Amino acid sequence: MKALVYTAPGHVELQQRPDPEPAAGEVVLRIEAVGICGSDLHAWHGHDPRRKPGLVLGHEFVGTIEQSAAPGFAPGLRFTGNPLIACGRCDWCVQGRNNLCANRTMVGMTRPGAFAERMSLPAASLIEMPQQMPAVAAALTEPAATAWHAINLSQRALVRPLHECRVLVIGGGAIGLLAALLLRHLGVAALAVSEANPLRREAVARHVGCAVLDPRAAAPAESAYEFVLDAVGAAATRTQALAAVTPGGVVMHVGLQDWASEIDMRRLTLAEITLLGTYTYTTADLRATVAALARGVFGDLSWVEQRPLVQGQQAFVDLDAGRCAAAKIVLLP
Repeated sequence: MKALVYTAPGHVELQQRPDPEPAAGEVVLRIEAVGICGSDLHAWHGHDPRRKPGLVLGHEFVGTIEQSAAPGFAPGLRFTGNPLIACGRCDWCVQGRNNLCANRTMVGMTRPGAFAERMSLPAASLIEMPQQMPAVAAALTEPAATAWHAINLSQRALVRPLHECRVLVIGGGAIGLLAALLLRHLGVAALAVSEANPLRREAVARHVGCAVLDPRAAAPAESAYEFVLDAVGAAATRTQALAAVTPGGVVMHVGLQDWASEIDMRRLTLAEITLLGTYTYTTADLRATVAALARGVFGDLSWVEQRPLVQGQQAFVDLDAGRCAAAKIVLLP
């Protein structure tokens, strides 16, 4: 089969790889569509020691079962899936918070990913979807579920209902854009998105219809938002988020661009700001997100760009250079 393989920092190449064989309890999916995630780009830069050269990346996928070694999962059925493979036995899994599983492994990190014509996966990780759902919509389940999970967690900490809040989303990439679309659906009228890339600012304005800020021209207003969602996670955006939130407000930290940075703990304490972190999603979030995508909660998805798998390296280069207006590129094997 053809697979897009990470070979060195700044480079992926199309190679021939053996077709996968399903182990007991697994299936082999023929991949229909797979999205490029920010973490894939991070790995492409060589910044993720967990993802080593020789690995097939990609964990935002949809496919059709070609082979099955799992009872009840027949060839011909279409699924998306949870790329986080949890143990199912630890305290977190038992609580339904399998995104925190201490024994988790991951597609596109500890096992070959979906930038390929075929991929094996435990059947327990498959997520049911409408069989006629468009492949591109289904491939957005994973990033959309990240936004879904983050906003659900944030609502538990907000003092007032979400739709009454002034909300700032930092970052107009896939997670930021999907979060903004979901916030609009949930009734948020006073919504702004801060994005440095002018192409993406234009896309956010067109597809979300909210205020769009250029942080390079001026930082977001201080103490102006009851809820701030940082979908970038850089040292600078963490500082902006804490400055922009009102006293008593909530900052949700989603992005992981920088591993460490100093934050203003004095302001956090004196202003009684709630700072939350979130990691991916639960299986329940993925199922809810599939249903939401199917009924159009995230809009028509016309902002997604599709390219063939053979153009994968160029897609990474364009994303890295900021030449792509699309918040998400989906590759088609």
